[in-house]
Amino acid sequence: MKIYEYGKDDLNRLYDLLKQRSLEGQRNVDDVVSKILQDVVDRGDEALFEHTEKFDGVKLNSIEITEKEMDEALEAVDDNLLEVIQRASENIRIYHEKQRENSWFITKENGIVLGQKITPLKRVGVYAPAGSAPLPSTVLMDVIPAKIAGVEEIILCSPPGKDGKMNPLVLACARLAGVDRAFKLGGAQAVAAMAYGTQSVPKVDKIVGPGNIYVATAKKQVFGVCGIDMIAGPSEILVIADETADPAYVAADLLSQAEHDRLASSILVTTSKETAYIVAEEVKIQLNKLERKEIASKSIEGYGAIIIANNMEEAIEIANTIAPEHLEVCTIDPFSLLDDIKNAGAIFLGNYSPEPLGDYYAGPNHTLPTSGTARFFSPLGVYDFVKRQSVISYSKKAFDLAAADVSAFADAEGLTAHRNAVRIRTEVKGRD
Repeated sequence: MKIYEYGKDDLNRLYDLLKQRSLEGQRNVDDVVSKILQDVVDRGDEALFEHTEKFDGVKLNSIEITEKEMDEALEAVDDNLLEVIQRASENIRIYHEKQRENSWFITKENGIVLGQKITPLKRVGVYAPAGSAPLPSTVLMDVIPAKIAGVEEIILCSPPGKDGKMNPLVLACARLAGVDRAFKLGGAQAVAAMAYGTQSVPKVDKIVGPGNIYVATAKKQVFGVCGIDMIAGPSEILVIADETADPAYVAADLLSQAEHDRLASSILVTTSKETAYIVAEEVKIQLNKLERKEIASKSIEGYGAIIIANNMEEAIEIANTIAPEHLEVCTIDPFSLLDDIKNAGAIFLGNYSPEPLGDYYAGPNHTLPTSGTARFFSPLGVYDFVKRQSVISYSKKAFDLAAADVSAFADAEGLTAHRNAVRIRTEVKGRD
């Protein structure tokens, strides 16, 4: 891993490198995705079957999962693993229950009622990746908050394997979490089907869930036709460590993200030069033992870095600039730094709070903002599956008191029809 020193090396080059990850190959992808989306709009299911055969290498007779297939997938899960999934599901449910929003109303003088009405989305589409490393945990993370929000119908799209079947663990989690319908669809064609609807796949109000660059680009292009959670880029972790951190722990956590994707980034920011060099060596040692060594090696080589800061203030400044998806704080007093951390998707405090806890089990959502978007995006939550609607009610008396002010604003903007909508109520006798 390349080692930088704050104040001596140009960190802007590193920042630019990290930003470029999400742009790699983007120009060609945009055109390919646009054509796929339009093809699905034009030909519906026929296009879905063709693109599935082309990109997933499997010719399907049907794309929808049956109730029987869902039940069989659940029955096939090892009993011990099933108990783990159920405990994780309960942790996720308990955490997200706290995010529930309620409608509220206030009554003011003269008969004014103002409020906010919370309305669940009617239908939501969840995308679950299933490439070299299927993510059944994503199904739990995306479906459970939607159920808590009160979404009426939840559909799942996930790519089929070469055998024409959906990953059984993904399907089992779908059954446990409460998915209503599931489809063997991946890539941009899955996003198109959910956004526009086809003969088999219903149109949804919002699409959530991570995916590869084709999925992310498709979500970006259909935004406006339906809602999306965020545009996810490659995974990333940043660890802030002082001299008390265990180098073996830190190295393991950096590699936990590197194995995701060759574009994943793993950054250590430390105030200890000794820790920096020990971690660098520990990464090499642990890397050789990984099953996904080839992917992790490319990630570490391309986007891994260690930055030596002079103090903790500089370390936090670097973290806030990068705005990582996952931020671990492995210091003697991690809670003392929490207020100063402004930009991160999820914050893991202490040596025994590694990132995989958040991926699978702790409860907070693992669908997180990437590529610096933690500056303005939040983790997926119950709030992503509801609409907030304003409610306004004025009595005749309250309206008469406000009429002159409203007319003045309308005049200032040159909107005479707005002014007339007020005038007509003041000139014609109204009723309370």
